Amino acid sequence: MSKVRTRFAPSPTGYMHIGNLRTALYAYLIAKHAGGDFILRIEDTDQERYVDGAVDLIYRTMAETGLIHDEGPDIGGDYGPYIQSERLGLYQEYAKKLVELGGAYYCFCDKERLDGLRAQQEAAKLMPKYDGHCARLSKEEIEEKLASGVPYVIRQKIPRHGNTSFFDEIYGKITVDNATLDDNILLKSDGYPTYNFANVIDDHLMNITHIIRGSEYLSSTPKYNLLYEAFGWEIPTYIHVSPVMRDAHKKLSKREGDASYEDFINKGYLKEAVLNYIALLGWSPGGEQEIFNLQEMIEAFDIKGISKSPAIFDPKKLDWLNGEYIRKLSFEEFYEKALPYIKQGVKSDAIDTKKVAKLLHDRCEKLSDIPEQIDFLDELPIYEPELYCHKKMKTTPENSLTSLEAILPVLEEIEDWSYDALHEALFALIERLEVKNGLILWPLRVAVSGKAFTPGGGFELAEILGKEETINRVKKGIELLK
Repeated sequence: MSKVRTRFAPSPTGYMHIGNLRTALYAYLIAKHAGGDFILRIEDTDQERYVDGAVDLIYRTMAETGLIHDEGPDIGGDYGPYIQSERLGLYQEYAKKLVELGGAYYCFCDKERLDGLRAQQEAAKLMPKYDGHCARLSKEEIEEKLASGVPYVIRQKIPRHGNTSFFDEIYGKITVDNATLDDNILLKSDGYPTYNFANVIDDHLMNITHIIRGSEYLSSTPKYNLLYEAFGWEIPTYIHVSPVMRDAHKKLSKREGDASYEDFINKGYLKEAVLNYIALLGWSPGGEQEIFNLQEMIEAFDIKGISKSPAIFDPKKLDWLNGEYIRKLSFEEFYEKALPYIKQGVKSDAIDTKKVAKLLHDRCEKLSDIPEQIDFLDELPIYEPELYCHKKMKTTPENSLTSLEAILPVLEEIEDWSYDALHEALFALIERLEVKNGLILWPLRVAVSGKAFTPGGGFELAEILGKEETINRVKKGIELLK
C-alpha cells in the first residue's frame, strides 16, 4: 500500500473558521496515525475573495495548534509549487490534454447567449445548466475560432446517459444520474482554473491518497471522479465530514459572524482546549476519555469514529473543557496567561495580582471571564439589601445586619491580617454565637464584594482587599442594612 498523504487546502479568504480547522485537524490525524505525510496547499485561484494577510494567518494558526505540515509553500517539498496561482501553466496544460482525451471541450459562448439560455430555463422551470452547444462544434469550427482569437473557456464533458458512482468512507456508495450533472467550466477565459478542476489536478500530481473535506462537496464528487477516469488516474479515498451546526437548523458560518479560531483565542480559550473540542465535533473516540492532547489524538484517531450526523457546536461543553485545561496549567503558566485579564479588571496597585490569580485558577472557565469576576476589587459596586437574602444560608437583611455588627469588632482586633487569622477569628465568633457558618460567612462575602457570585469566599477576598478596605466595606454594609 502506498504511503498515506493527506492535504489541507484552504483559500486565503479571511480568518480560520472552526469547520476549516476541523478539516485540517482530521487530515493531519489521518496522516500521522498512519505514519504518513500532511501537506499544506494554498488554493488562491478565486482572486476576488483573496484577503491580504490571510496566508500568514493560516501559517500562524497551523503552527499554534501544532498541525505541522511536512510540505507546503513556506517549507517546500518535492511536489511544489504549493500555491495554486503559481501552477497556472500546469492547469492549462492538463485542461488541453483533457480536451484531447475527450473529457472536455472548448466553449466559445458569450455572456449574452448564456444569460438568454438561463432565462429560458428559468421560465420553463428547468434546472439551469449549460446545454452542450459547443460540445457539438466540428473540429474545423473549433480551430477557426481558436485561430481568430475568440475568447473561450474549457468545460467538462459529462456523459449524457448512465450514472456515476463513488465510495465515501463515511457515507458509503453514492450514485448519481449523469443527466443531473452540468458541463461545468474547468478553465476560465483568463486562464485561471476553477476549484473543481485545480484540486483534482493538484491532488493527483501531489500523490494525495486520502481527501478529507466537508459533506457539501459530495454533490461535486461524481464530476471529480469523471475527471480522474478521463485521465486514467487512480481515484483517492474520499472522507466527507458532516457540517458543524450552530443549532439543529443553521450551520456555523463565517458569513453569519460565527467565531473563528482567532476569536476563540481572543475570548480567552486555550488553543489546546479549542483543538480538543474541535476533534470531538463529529468524531467519537470510543470509551470515556474526552480530554486528548495532540499525540493522544493521533494514537486514538480512526476514520470509523467519524459520524455521518451533523455536529452541534455546544459553547457550554467548550467552556467546561477549557476549564479543565486551565486547571491543568501550573500556577506560573496560569498567572502568565491570566495577568492581562486580571489587569483589565483591577487597576489598583494595592491589589496583589498573584493572590487574585490563586483565587481564580480553579474557578475560571475562560480567561475573558476574569475582568467581570473581579471588577469589585477596585471599587465596591452599588447593591441592594436583598443580596443578603440566601435561602440555603438562611440569611435575611435583618439577621445579616446583626452578623455584620458582630463581625466588625472582630476584624478591627486582628493584627496579623491573613487568611489564617481571618479564618480563626471568625470561626471563633461562629462558635461563640452558636450559629451556622453561613449566617456569618455569607454576609461577610456580600459586604466585601457587593455580589452574589465571587471567585472566592469572604476570607480570601478580605485578605486581598486588606484590613482598611475590608472594614470600610463592612461598615458600608451595616449602613445599607440599617
